[in-house]
Amino acid sequence: MTTENLPAKSPIDKLKNVMASKSVQEQFQNALAENSSLFVASLIDLYGSDTYLQKCNPQAVVMEALKAATLKLPVNKGLGFAWIVPYKDKQGNFIPTFQIGYRGYIQLAMRTGAYKYINADVVYEGENKGGDKLTGHLDLSGERTSDKVVGYFCHFETLNGFKKTAFMTAGDMEKHAKKYSKSYNSSSSPWKTDGEAMGIKTMLRNTLGKYGVLSVEMLSALTNDNDERTTEGRLGDALDNEANQGNIIDVEPEKSAEGKTGPNF
Repeated sequence: MTTENLPAKSPIDKLKNVMASKSVQEQFQNALAENSSLFVASLIDLYGSDTYLQKCNPQAVVMEALKAATLKLPVNKGLGFAWIVPYKDKQGNFIPTFQIGYRGYIQLAMRTGAYKYINADVVYEGENKGGDKLTGHLDLSGERTSDKVVGYFCHFETLNGFKKTAFMTAGDMEKHAKKYSKSYNSSSSPWKTDGEAMGIKTMLRNTLGKYGVLSVEMLSALTNDNDERTTEGRLGDALDNEANQGNIIDVEPEKSAEGKTGPNF
C-alpha cells in the first residue's frame, strides 16, 4: 500500500501520537506523578469531545495542557478549575489557550494553607451600605431589594490576621472588560454569556495577585493564565462556564504591554 492510499489519521490519533512521546510522558509524570495517567485520559476525553479544539495543532494543545498539569488543575469541564479553549485568529488559525476559572484560583489559594477566609461574589442592589476607603471595610449587611447586580467583591483573611476587601461597581467592571477583553464584543464572549462568573474571577485574580500570598503556584497561574492578556498567539479571555465549551471567539491579535494583566485596585 502506498503512502497516498493510507487512511488519514484522525485528530485523536494525532494527539495520542504526541502524548506517546517519551519526553511528553516524562513531563506529565514529573508534574503529576501517579496521577499523570488520569490527567492524560481526561485530556484525551476533552479533545475528543470538542470538535473546535481538534482543529488546533495537537502539539500546541499538549503544551497548554502541561501548564494545567504543572499547577495540578484538572481540565475536566464539570469541575471548572481550568480549560483549554480554542480561539480563531484573523488568519483563520485555531489556537489553544490555557485559562483558569475562578474555582482554580480559589484552589491555588487554599493550597497555601495561609488563608482563614476567602470569598468573592456579586453584590445585589440594596446589599451595599457603604464602606471605609481608608480601612477597606465594606458593609454588605443591607437587605437585597432586587436581582440587579450592582457590584462585585473579594474578601480574604490570612491566618496571621491580615485582611483585605476589594469592591468594584458593575459599571467599573464593564469598563474593565471592554478595555482588557479582546473578545468582549463577540456574542460568544463569556462576558456576555456568563458575566457574573467573569466578574468574580476578575476580583479574585486582581485581589489575590496584589494583596494575597504569592506562592510559586499562584505566580505561575498569574503568568500563564491567558485571561485579559493579549500577545501574538495568546488571545481572548477565560470561559468560566462549561456551557461555553466548544464556542469559538473570533478575535484579532494585538500586542500589548508585556506582562500586563489589568488594573490593580
